[in-house]
Amino acid sequence: MEKFPSLHLSRRDLIGVIGTLAFTAMARPSFAADSSISFDELYGKFGVLGLEFSDKVKRLAGKDVSMKGFMAPPLKAEAQFFVLTELPMSLCPFCSSDADWPDNIVVVYLSEKQTFVQPRQTIAVRGMLEYGSWTDPDTGFVSLLRLRQAEYSAV
Repeated sequence: MEKFPSLHLSRRDLIGVIGTLAFTAMARPSFAADSSISFDELYGKFGVLGLEFSDKVKRLAGKDVSMKGFMAPPLKAEAQFFVLTELPMSLCPFCSSDADWPDNIVVVYLSEKQTFVQPRQTIAVRGMLEYGSWTDPDTGFVSLLRLRQAEYSAV
């Protein structure tokens, strides 16, 4: 008596099994569904040192994420970065240190220089998420949250 009886599948049965497995794999929710993040999900609790980054930010750090928001008025008509804001802004969000960093902005570093859209236009942005205090060596601007190698489009 065999411990593991052999399977005898016809070619049709084998193709059916493979098709079912392929469909099941495609039907699973992909990581892309979890890779979008909203402004409400950026920070967790208020700790001793102020706002703390959320577990979701920490989990998605170094990964491609997408966000929706508004482009703050740029410093130049064409540049390689801008500030994504939760609400339309009319002032420069870089005019503070990281201690005064608003909890509803993210710096977006583009793959290449671009001309910007109107500040009241909703945009979708995709790029690699980074968090933690960082000073841009070219501009001296300080940021706590960044998207790198990013691209954007109007919504």
